[in-house]
Amino acid sequence: MTGRFIAVVGPSGVGKDSVMSAMAQSEPRLVLARRIITRPSDAVGEDFEGVTEDCFAQMRSAGEFALSWPAHGLQYAIPVSVDQTLAKGCDVVANLSRAQLVAAQSRFERCEIISLSATREVLAHRLTARGRETKEQVEKRLDRASYALPDGVIAHVIDNSGALDETVQAVLRLLYPARS
Repeated sequence: MTGRFIAVVGPSGVGKDSVMSAMAQSEPRLVLARRIITRPSDAVGEDFEGVTEDCFAQMRSAGEFALSWPAHGLQYAIPVSVDQTLAKGCDVVANLSRAQLVAAQSRFERCEIISLSATREVLAHRLTARGRETKEQVEKRLDRASYALPDGVIAHVIDNSGALDETVQAVLRLLYPARS
């Protein structure tokens, strides 16, 4: 059976990458999608492939992306190679833009959506602690935190205000009920 494409969405600072990484470490059926981003490869944060704007445009033209989108002044993509992983029966988990959820549901035969949330206070603390944005940029990200999912998109909402392990176990119980 084809694996599931599992889109993890949520506001900046909610802990998407931390949750996804811990999920993949705990569940051998899960494979992390390595996004392609137009930022320097040595930037801190998630494991990604950094490319130039020109390289990104060439890759998109060559059909190397399953999904691609602009956000925060950068270009992001999920490589088409995820199709091979899904065909092997593995589930692929990816940090996705909320705006790409309808496209993901159309693109992937089996698509699950996990929407992580956290309190404004927790998000503010996490965004400030990572030190990548100015105070004004943090405020803009916090203001976008409550954006709704696109119409017709159904997601499993999980609160990640508390301990990482609790969130990871909640998501894994949801995705793999037989594990419990």
